[in-house]
Amino acid sequence: MASIPPGSRQRCSVCNVEIQGMAGGNDLVFFSRGGPGSRSKLWARVCQFLNSDDKQRLCLNQDPNLRGAIQPGDGFDEAPLIELPSLDPQQHPPA
Repeated sequence: MASIPPGSRQRCSVCNVEIQGMAGGNDLVFFSRGGPGSRSKLWARVCQFLNSDDKQRLCLNQDPNLRGAIQPGDGFDEAPLIELPSLDPQQHPPA
């Protein structure tokens, strides 16, 4: 997919985000929630998971030269582990 000219926006027909072309190539991605992000953030959260050739062909963010490498914070953080109490009746006899 060709780059988006600076100052113009295109909507991806696959995920409906809008990408605004910026001078210097650091395009802005407008997600449905939250502030704008980068193409690498869009790739880390959405585009890499497209499961068909048709969707990949329609995606505006498949060119690795336009999106760059995934940066820290682009993907979703792992959820913290939650320690649950044991349900073993030997450790917790009824009161």
